[in-house]
Amino acid sequence: MLLTITTTHKPATDLGFLLQKNPFRCQNFDLPFGHVNVFYPQATEEKCTAAILLDVDPIEMVRGKKGIGGSSLMDQYVNDRPYVMSSFLSVVISRIFATALKGECKQRPELIKAEIPLTAKIAVLPCRGGEQFLHDLFKPLGYNVTAKQHLLDETFPQWGNSVYYTLELQKTTTVSELLNHLYVLVPVMDNFKHYYIDSLEVEKLLAHGKGWLATHPKKEIITRRYLKHQISLEREALARLIDENPIEEEIQPEIALPEVEIEKTLKLNDERIGAVIAALRASGAKTVLDLGCGEGKLLRILLKEKQFTKIVGMDVSIRSLEIASEKLKLGNLASHIRERVELIHGSLMYKDKRLKGYDAACVIEVIEHLDPPRFAAFERVLFEFAHPQTVILTTPNKEYNIMWENIGTEKLRHSDHRFEWRRKEFQIWAKTISDKFGYDLRFLSVGAEAENIGAPTQMAIFTRVCSLY
Repeated sequence: MLLTITTTHKPATDLGFLLQKNPFRCQNFDLPFGHVNVFYPQATEEKCTAAILLDVDPIEMVRGKKGIGGSSLMDQYVNDRPYVMSSFLSVVISRIFATALKGECKQRPELIKAEIPLTAKIAVLPCRGGEQFLHDLFKPLGYNVTAKQHLLDETFPQWGNSVYYTLELQKTTTVSELLNHLYVLVPVMDNFKHYYIDSLEVEKLLAHGKGWLATHPKKEIITRRYLKHQISLEREALARLIDENPIEEEIQPEIALPEVEIEKTLKLNDERIGAVIAALRASGAKTVLDLGCGEGKLLRILLKEKQFTKIVGMDVSIRSLEIASEKLKLGNLASHIRERVELIHGSLMYKDKRLKGYDAACVIEVIEHLDPPRFAAFERVLFEFAHPQTVILTTPNKEYNIMWENIGTEKLRHSDHRFEWRRKEFQIWAKTISDKFGYDLRFLSVGAEAENIGAPTQMAIFTRVCSLY
């Protein structure tokens, strides 16, 4: 496996400081799966090239002493690992170039954030997805991409092309950024990892994808392949990436006050919960989803109602679920009560088979925290895929904000709100949803109504009238 990194920055030999490898001597490193040589074929003031040559030991791979073997006996003997770039490179980068990957340079700290012209060339790279996939991964990151596809066998050109490419990437950037992109995306292109995947791999992905993965148009497939198609880990990573999206910066926290503080004088949250419980009772629902359950206030009240035989709370925040578990005292509940309630981690942005088959779903003060570009995904997840008999949804009434001196007509009730709807806007959206997914619709006001501006909270109750399937 051969990777070269070239710069024409002057003096070009600064590359040696950034990689923490002397340009004027060859360095050798032993790793559990092979041997690494780092050397500089060219090192002048005008141009400097660092070469990373990884010689994977096929015998160690077959023996599988380090847990590196393939998924079957045949995979151990017939594979391309010794010859092509793969997740072994990620290990090399993290171990041999750890300081460069982190963006550290003690000898020349002024170079850390220096954006210099860099060209990375990978001699043989498997890309299971074709040349377009290479461009889809790297062009959004600002790279000029050149890819040359190799024949399956030069002796028999009629057999056609292989999945292997010589890849060249060019960009003016930092060495650290380049290495982080390669660390994540090389295994993604290969669609394989040679080592065991667990929750720690989510942390690595988020760390090395910080600042770019959350906004990448291919973040879903990058996450899926990087985490070796483990659905639970993929769901967790994508849910956490949602919180990193820079769309959040469009709302400035200083214009908003904490929602609880604003509303507590009206005891509005208690009224909301009461209205939701009343609607659930009237619906006849026995199994209930609380989507965006937070710390579990609605769940605690639902547990007291014998009508509800199965209650599931879902939230994107693991910490909120931990608090909900503590407040519900799940560990101390009698078994016949404990079996009625379940907490699950998930996001309303992704189809989830766990949400199907419930009588009712509650989405209480959640939708205003979603970015409008994600509405289409949310609508399908809830109304098409989960498709419960009843959906109860509440959201703030923006018109009522004028009643609070510190908010007025332009500010929002909470720093995390992406928007707040006026009554007409909410009704138009809800009517569109009910028509599209086969629901009847009615609206209720929550809280004391004021003339011409309505109540502080608006509620929509969707009742399914036909099945989509």
